Formats: sequence, structure tokens, C-alpha cells
Amino acid sequence: MIGWVSKVQGFMGPNVYPEVPDGGWGWVVAVSFFLVEAYTYGIIKSFGIFLQDLMTYFGETNSRVSWIVSICVFVMTFTAPLSSVLCNRFGYQPVVMLGGFLVCLGTITTAFTNSINEMYVTIGIVSGLGYCLTFLPTVTILSHYFSRRRSLVTALASTGEALSVFAFAPAFTALKEHIGWQNCLIVIGVLQVTIIICGALLRPIVIIPTPVPSVQPPLPATPDNKRTCSAVTCEEAPPTSSTLGSPSMEHNPGQLTATERKALVQQEEALPLQTQSTSGPEEKLASPSSHTKLLDFSVLRDCSFICYSLFGLFATLGFFAPQLYVIELSVSRGIERDKAAFMLSTIAISEIFGRMSIGWILNKKPISKIYIMLLCVLLLCVVLVVFTFVTHIWGLTACCVLYGFLFGTVASTHVPMLAEDDVVGLERMSSAAGVYVFIQSFAGLAGPPLGGFLVDITQDYGSAFYSCAIGMGLGALFLGLVRPAKKGQWCRKARSLEDGPAERYPESTF
Repeated sequence: MIGWVSKVQGFMGPNVYPEVPDGGWGWVVAVSFFLVEAYTYGIIKSFGIFLQDLMTYFGETNSRVSWIVSICVFVMTFTAPLSSVLCNRFGYQPVVMLGGFLVCLGTITTAFTNSINEMYVTIGIVSGLGYCLTFLPTVTILSHYFSRRRSLVTALASTGEALSVFAFAPAFTALKEHIGWQNCLIVIGVLQVTIIICGALLRPIVIIPTPVPSVQPPLPATPDNKRTCSAVTCEEAPPTSSTLGSPSMEHNPGQLTATERKALVQQEEALPLQTQSTSGPEEKLASPSSHTKLLDFSVLRDCSFICYSLFGLFATLGFFAPQLYVIELSVSRGIERDKAAFMLSTIAISEIFGRMSIGWILNKKPISKIYIMLLCVLLLCVVLVVFTFVTHIWGLTACCVLYGFLFGTVASTHVPMLAEDDVVGLERMSSAAGVYVFIQSFAGLAGPPLGGFLVDITQDYGSAFYSCAIGMGLGALFLGLVRPAKKGQWCRKARSLEDGPAERYPESTF
């Protein structure tokens, strides 16, 4: 029994590497992230297949039923700092496994609810919190396993969301026609147990660089040196003399005092620690349990992070309109509803190619990654505007193809981009991701009601796309300011007013 326990502990324990592996167990983490994406965002985006069933079963309006997804997304993003705190305190594995359990619990108990208000709790709060505890930790630890291939691997793994939307929607639609929507939700909850298994595979990574031995000049062949080498070794004798300043090189080994022997032992024990402490940022421990801060709020004093967070806040307004309104927009343009339904599938397929393409492009790094992402955001803003005045089915299809492709490029990179030095860097990504997604939550909650409000006033579904284009344009503006802010063009004067390096980057903890 003890042997089995030790094997399990060895399998789930940390991976130790001399440098970022760019592979190894990271491929297992990448597959885990793919499945987590499929059973989190993929299920959320596919939940629309139950809207009509819930409206009929409970006798509720479309607006009331739609709030289920809105509350779920808000809770998932609003509680992102909690995910960072728990990961920094307990590690990624238990947090993701707990999140997977909450997701399964919320989905299965939804099948036994008796009102929409109860669904607000089961799906909106319980599952929403579970989604929060699974997505962010998984994408964060994946960034630690890869350096050179980080953008490519993250983009490929994130295709789980688009593939699941493409596959789950028709599959679950056919399933609920045979067994009912309640039993279909139970099946989905059982499938989401996969998240717990994926959480167990998120082994923490520890980077311990191989110490470089110092080259010492050869000693003169004197009798004293020979006697010293016989007691200590020739490699250890020089640092003992130069570091301790003792006359040990001038005496016989038997004449070393107890204090000198103790100092020699302490010096030998301190050498590995000195090697680790002088290593670069990529050579530090990546295990969250080694962090001392639970949540680092110092990122809020970083001008580049503030600009990037404002980009995420406004750009989120443009993430929802096509998925929610493209079918109704197509019908209002005279397209049959059954043909209009294929617009969502077109977006999902194009999104897959967008995610894969941006990973390959960012891996090549022709220019700064921030500027590549800025170009995609600007083009996405243009496409959202074009949506409002095209009337033919082929024009709408082309817009869906372009939107899906560009949306895939932005959606798969905006969170991993935090690990780049232009934003906050890999060391502070865990806390920064929590704060960043927390800021996004307000746009995620306000976006759908804002679009619906504009549609009700203008009686035109195109107005929702205008609001999203404006939000995406403002996001592009702040994204363009990230790199100049990081260079200190705007912050240099403010930082020069601070007294001393210790006060320039204050660290507040939660």
C-alpha cells in the first residue's frame, strides 16, 4: 500500500527541469488544456440549444432564460482573483480538481431544478465558480512549460473551445430529442468529470538550473598546497582562502580551527543556494506553492498592465454580438432561418483556423506580438462595422468567416499575452491573469444587456454590432499604448519622483 502511495505521489509530484522544457510533460498539460476548454467554454457556448426547452418547460421569457448564461459568465470572470489566490496558496492541481467538481455538481443538479431562479444558482453561481477555477490555472501553468513554442502550443490547445462548439451543439441537440433536456444535462455533467482528471495531470514545474562550476587557476606545487589538497581537494581550497580570509592555505590541515572548519562547511552548503538566487527570471521556481504572495496587486501600478486591462474591458464588448444576434440579423435581412443557422457553424470553423494561424505567426515573431494582436483587433473592428450594412447571404457568410478567423486570433492570445515582457511577464502572470479577467467581467455582464437595449430602441439588430465595433475600437486604442507604456515613455517621470528602488515597485498582497 505504501508503495502505491509513493508511486501516486511521484506521478502527481512536481517535474524538475534545468530549464523551461518546451515540451516534455508540457504536452500532457496542453492536452489537458484542450479538454478543459472543450468542457468549459464549449459547454457555455452550446447552452443555447436548451433555451427554447427551458422557456417552454418553465413558461419563462427569452430574457429571463438568457440571464442564466450571463450570470455564469460574470461569476466565472468576476471571481478570477480568487482563482489566483487559491493557486498561489494550494497549487494548480487541487484548485482545478475542485473546479471540475463544482462544474459537474452545478450541471447535474440543474436537471433537478424547479425554476429558473434555482438555475441562476446551479448553473450561474456553482458552475460559474467551477469554470473560473479550471480555465485560468490551466492556461497559466501551460505557459510555464513552454517558452519558445508558447504561442503556438497555446493557440493549438485553445481550439478545444471551437471544436467543441462545432461538435457539441448538434450532438446534444440530437441527444435531448431522445432522452429529454434533463437527462441530457446529466450526461453533460458526467462528461465534465474529465476536468477533474485533467486537473490531476497539471503537475507543477520546478526550474533548477545546473550550477556552472567556477574555474580556479592551478596552485603552485608547494608542499603546503599538496597537504591542503589532500584534506579538502584542489577545487575547494582556493575559495576557502579567498572567501574566508583565513590562513588555512598557509597551515597544515590539522591546524584548521573549529571555526574555520564550520565556516568551510557553511560555505559549501551555501553555494547551491547562491547559484539559484543569482539565476534569471526563467530559472526560478514555477511551482505556485513556492510563492509567498497570494495575490500581487502591484500589477495595478504598471502602466502597461492598466492599458492592457482597458483593452480587455472594451474589447469584450465585441465578443458576444455575432454569436447572439447573427441568426436574427440574417433573418431580418431576408435569409431563411434554417440557412441562417449555418452562420454559427461558419464562425466556429473559421475560429479554429484563426487560432491555429495566430499560433504559428506569433511563434515566428516577425514583429512584436503586441502589434500583431493590434492588427487583428483593428481588422475585427472593421468586420463588425461591415456586418451592419451587408444584405446578401454570401456577404453575411464572408463576414462570418472573417469574424470567426479574427475572433480566434484574439480570443486565443489575449490571456497568454500577459506572460510577454511587453505586458507583465511570466513571473507575475498568475496574479495578473486574475485581475485582468476580473476587470473583463464587468464588460461581460453589461455587454449583452447593452446590445439588447439598443436593439429594442432601434428595432435593428445591426445596432448591436455598432456598439461592439465601438468597444473594439476603444480596445485597439489602449492596446496600442501598451508597448510605449512599458518602455516608460509615460511612466518615467512618475517613477523618478519615487524615493529609492524599494518604493518604485511596491508590493501589496492579499
